[in-house]
Amino acid sequence: MVTALSLSIVGITSAEANTISSTSVNDLTSSSSTELASATAAIPAGAIVVDQKGSGQYQTVQAAINSIPANNNQQKIIYIKNGTYTEKLTITQPRITLQGESTTGTILSYNATNASSGSTTNSASTTVKGDYFQAKTITFRNNAGINAGQAVAFYNNADKAVYTDVRFLGHQDTVYTPGTGRQYFKNCYIEGTVDFIFGSATAVFDQCQIHSLGAGYVTAASTGADTKYGYVFLNSRLTSSGTANQSVYLGRPWRPYSAVTYINTDMGAHIQPTGWDNWRDPANEATARYYEYASKGAGANNNARVKWAKFLTNEQAKAITIQTVLGGTDQWNPTQTN
Repeated sequence: MVTALSLSIVGITSAEANTISSTSVNDLTSSSSTELASATAAIPAGAIVVDQKGSGQYQTVQAAINSIPANNNQQKIIYIKNGTYTEKLTITQPRITLQGESTTGTILSYNATNASSGSTTNSASTTVKGDYFQAKTITFRNNAGINAGQAVAFYNNADKAVYTDVRFLGHQDTVYTPGTGRQYFKNCYIEGTVDFIFGSATAVFDQCQIHSLGAGYVTAASTGADTKYGYVFLNSRLTSSGTANQSVYLGRPWRPYSAVTYINTDMGAHIQPTGWDNWRDPANEATARYYEYASKGAGANNNARVKWAKFLTNEQAKAITIQTVLGGTDQWNPTQTN
C-alpha cells in the first residue's frame, strides 16, 4: 500500500495553485543564479589532516580514511587542505566527516564511467557506505565529461548523512542516493544534465542550488512504494548555464512510485512548462508522486503542468518540514549535528 505525503494525495488544481502567494513558510533570501560562495573552515581540534603537499598526517584522503577502524563509534573529522585530490574513494566506516579547507578549493575528483568501471555504481568518484557521514566545505566531482554517459560523482548508501556547503559536480548521474537511508543537504550546489539527482533514499535539499548544464532531467527518484517521501526541495533554486529554455524536466520516475516535492523553489526559464516526464510509460502517471508548492520564476508554469502532478495546499506544505521528512522513528534531527 502506498503512503502519500501523510497528506491528501489529491492536492489542488493548477488554477487554485495560481492563487497561492509565492512567498511562504521559509522563503528564499535570493533568486540569483550565482553558484554558492566558497565557505572556508579552520582545522578543528583533533582532526586528521590531509595535505597533498606533505604538511599533514597523510598526503592522500584514502590513507586517512583507512586509518579509522571499522568499528569507529565517535565522529572523526578528516580535514583536507586545498588542492585537487585525484582519488577513487571508499568509506565503509561509520561516523566520518570529510571537511575541506574551502568549498571550491578542496576538490575530490575521479573520472570513472559506467563503461570504464562496469556499472553506474562502480563509476562513483566517492562511495559512502557508513552511517552518520558528514561533508563540509568541500567539492565532490566526476570529471569524465559531458559525453561520458553515466558517471557518478558521489554515492551514499547509508543512513543519517549531512552535507553543508558542499559542491557536487558532474553531468549524467551526479549524485546517487540508493537504499532507504536519510540524507540532508544544506546550502549545497549540485550540477549536471540527465538524472543528476537519483535513487531511492529520502533526502531534503534545503536552500540548495540545482544547476543544469544542458537539456535533461533534474531528478530520477526510485522511491519505494512504502516510503512516504522521496526527494524534498525546500527554498532552493533551479538554475542553468548553456541550456536552452524549456529543455529540462523537474523529474522522471526511475521506478513507478517515484516521489519528488518542490516547495518555495525558484525555477529558471530552462524548466519545461509541463514539468514532469513519465519516462515513456503512461502507467507511471498513476503511481508517481510529484508535488509543487509556491514555485516561482520563469519556470513556474502552474497552468501548463501535467495533470497527473499535484499542487499542495497551504496546510499540506506547512506539514512538510525537515523533521517530518527525515525524523523517522528515532527522531533524528540533522540540523543538530556538529
